[in-house]
Amino acid sequence: MLFGKSTAEEGYKEADIIVDGKTEQALGGGNCQVSTTVYNAVLASAGLTVTEHHDHGKKVPYIEEGKDATIAYNSLDLKFRNDLPNSIKMYVSTDGITVTVKIVKIS
Repeated sequence: MLFGKSTAEEGYKEADIIVDGKTEQALGGGNCQVSTTVYNAVLASAGLTVTEHHDHGKKVPYIEEGKDATIAYNSLDLKFRNDLPNSIKMYVSTDGITVTVKIVKIS
C-alpha cells in the first residue's frame, strides 16, 4: 500500500494512533483501518500472497485480534503479490464509518 506522509496540508486530521503500545492523537490516525481492510480482502482472495505485514501489537477496536495491519510512513508497509495470470483491480470506498474493499480479477 502506498500512503504518503500524513500532513494537515494533505487533509489529514488528528485521530487515534498506536505508538509503542499506547494510544495517542496524531495526523494519519485511521490509515490503518484502510490497510486492515485491504489486508483482509487480500487474505480472502485466492491467488494473492501477502509479502509484508505488521500488526499493531495491541488490540484495535475495529477488528478481531490478529487480523489488523498497521502501516507507518517510511517504516511499516503492507505488501502483497498477485500470483494470478490476470491483473486485478481494487475498489476502496467509505461511507464515513465503514471502509469497504473489493478485489476483482480483470480478464
